[in-house]
Amino acid sequence: MAQAVETRARLCAAHGWAEDEVELVPVLASGDKVLDRPLAEIGGKALWTKELDQWLGEGRIDLSVHSAKDVETIRPDAFHFPAFLPRADRRDCLVGAASIAAIPQGAVVGTSAPRRAAQLLNLRPDCKVVMFRGNVATRLKKLAEGEADVTFLAAAGLERLGQSEVGAPLASAEWIPAAAQGVIAIECRADDAATTALLAAIDHAPTRAELEAERALLAALGGTCHSPVAVLCEGEGDSLIMRAALFSPDGAERVDGSATFASGNHAAVRALAADLLARATPAITDHFRAG
Repeated sequence: MAQAVETRARLCAAHGWAEDEVELVPVLASGDKVLDRPLAEIGGKALWTKELDQWLGEGRIDLSVHSAKDVETIRPDAFHFPAFLPRADRRDCLVGAASIAAIPQGAVVGTSAPRRAAQLLNLRPDCKVVMFRGNVATRLKKLAEGEADVTFLAAAGLERLGQSEVGAPLASAEWIPAAAQGVIAIECRADDAATTALLAAIDHAPTRAELEAERALLAALGGTCHSPVAVLCEGEGDSLIMRAALFSPDGAERVDGSATFASGNHAAVRALAADLLARATPAITDHFRAG
């Protein structure tokens, strides 16, 4: 809802509308209904989009607001993304310790994200990972009740909820975030030219360039919700710099790579994906369809 409020504010500012001219319609996603199992076991990222897709397809809503990192890499042709809002903080925050090194020996770490679990175990194989799902409040409550010693939350989500003081941000040079982390994606029907034009006014081109490159990497890897992959693309002058890492689920194996390329040059992204897979062992490639 915080993301929907931000989207409404940007639309109103761009078009001179009053706030009450944009209606917010809450839709409870399946991903929020089932919290006792990892997403990968019950339908993956589609659990965050299927209800919104149904409402959008039926015309009950004109646009959907998503956390871009929770949207499947391949989307139905009936929809498209006319706008991505300016990217917020890309980093993960560690809650319960000041740094990865400061996590107590043998600590229990709560996360349901394959990327976070594998990246943590790669750096701290002494830790034990337990399944942790729910919104920010739910996860902080579980942490306070002792279900885990530490957990991870996205810095962007904490900022949008006015809780920037929670946790310790992890430098992206050492801890690579998820593809599209920190990005709000706005989707509408592909044949809805009027809504597409209205949304284009709030599209942020630099964010779009980064996000489309990161999603292109996931597509080239054949990544799924089971795949432990971390990637970050950042603009530098007229170029984009991408860093990526693939992991085995237990964190024992890791392969890193990077590329510098012009915005929109997804051939370079596909080449990076091929290089990563070529250097990875089956312990990693078995979790990527392209492998």
